[in-house]
Amino acid sequence: MSDFCYDPPPGAPRVIHADHEVLVVEKPSGLLSVPGRGEDRADCLIARLREAFPTVLLVHRLDLDTSGVMVFGLTPHAQRHLSKQFEERRTKKVYVARLHGRLEPRTGRVDLPLIVDWPNRPRQKVDHDEGRPAQTDWRVVRADDAETRVRLMPVTGRSHQLRVHMAETGHAILGDPLYATGEARDHPRLMLHAESLRFAHPDGGVQQGFTSPAPF
Repeated sequence: MSDFCYDPPPGAPRVIHADHEVLVVEKPSGLLSVPGRGEDRADCLIARLREAFPTVLLVHRLDLDTSGVMVFGLTPHAQRHLSKQFEERRTKKVYVARLHGRLEPRTGRVDLPLIVDWPNRPRQKVDHDEGRPAQTDWRVVRADDAETRVRLMPVTGRSHQLRVHMAETGHAILGDPLYATGEARDHPRLMLHAESLRFAHPDGGVQQGFTSPAPF
């Protein structure tokens, strides 16, 4: 995407929760989770957080265009503990998305292996021979012939997984600059939001859940 211009929204991210080990925040759409290549992409979520939380450490990422709940470690122990939970799929993530057209049935699973589409990076694609396993569960919230509001529960955590999987159903996420086409692409932002995240706290292992209402 040579015509891409990085123009992140201003302001400090909203802090949902902070304690001695973890920091939970709401990432806005249009802001990188970590620095990109080049000085023009140095502004990012973790850099903004570091001003108030100098020990902040990365655990996972959300795509540039995706908004919603993210957790960071504030100590090396917390970072290791949380990262292991993500790697072992012990966290629970729920996203809200608006899709093009009517998705049926009301619940289901997409099970399609994914791999990077090297000539068209950062795009990903389905590859049944070389792709890594990827599964996404969905549950329709409401739908009409024009649009479906859906909750997405990723079983795995591949890059662009939700975006590719929904496009493969024939119902791309609205506003997706990479995988939507025609009128489905013509929206002010990607209509994908990380609504909730649940994990075991690194200090004691108590399950904690945090939510962020979708802005669309």
